[in-house]
Amino acid sequence: MGLIIAGTIIIALTALLLLFTYVTYRMAFYSPKKRKENIYDFPDGSDFASAKDTMTKWIDELKELPYEEVEIISFDGLKLRGRYYHVQDGAPIHIQFHGYRGTAFRDLCGGHKMARENGFNSILVDQRAHGKSEGSTISFGINERYDCLAWVRYAVGRFGESVKIYLSGVSMGATTVLMASALDLPDNVKGIFADCPFSSPEAIIKKTIKEMGFPPKLAFPFLALGARLFGKFNVKAATAKEAVKDARVPILLLHGDADTIVPCQMSWEIYESNPEKIAFEIFPEAGHAMSYVVDNERYVGLVREFFKKTNKTE
Repeated sequence: MGLIIAGTIIIALTALLLLFTYVTYRMAFYSPKKRKENIYDFPDGSDFASAKDTMTKWIDELKELPYEEVEIISFDGLKLRGRYYHVQDGAPIHIQFHGYRGTAFRDLCGGHKMARENGFNSILVDQRAHGKSEGSTISFGINERYDCLAWVRYAVGRFGESVKIYLSGVSMGATTVLMASALDLPDNVKGIFADCPFSSPEAIIKKTIKEMGFPPKLAFPFLALGARLFGKFNVKAATAKEAVKDARVPILLLHGDADTIVPCQMSWEIYESNPEKIAFEIFPEAGHAMSYVVDNERYVGLVREFFKKTNKTE
């Protein structure tokens, strides 16, 4: 009888553990397949409060521009979709990646405006488990880095072996392109610029856990287990901080020092991993992903100079 009771207790505790792990997976990584996304939905908090009017105007402008829906298949069989915006024949392709639970329209409206004004063609990507792309697990850049590589290969296949490509992203999208810098990117990729990336999935998840009032050391293992069991990925498989050590292309890193969502310190850690390849620019008083809005002239100037240096004809 004692063994039966003990076995029952073990089964109940195991079931409770699995339930808790699944709940944490749903909270951190899950995105419903039938999702409703509002491109005008700005996160709460002071980081975005002052920029809503400006960004709404840019979103409205972007919505009116003609585009072509494009599609690729990911390494794990998902249909990933994006929007191709043509400016001029033979121009470089700027492939852009939005942030965690964000949208291409909202997160990339400023980035597209900048690319367009520099005469670049653009692909605005719906990251896996977002927008029109398939998938139900957000992996904080772990799987998304391979999606980035797939989009690069798509661009080379479509626009030719001589096409020049730039990668950029905001927040999780920035981490995605930085993680991709360690992959076997073709020589077509001339540069990467990343706006407010997090140094690693573990670091940003632990920060969020702490802000929610839970002990990170106790809670994080449950999230990591949930990612393994239900998301089928290892949340510790890659970090931006480690990936950039193997980067072969120039990187421009941008971050606001008033960022309350992804601390600017995380970009410092990334920069210190490879200062020879990375140029790091800090924007005073700029919140999360707000550097472009807070000091537009300086931001545009830095990116334009980055394009100029890296877009030279060999």
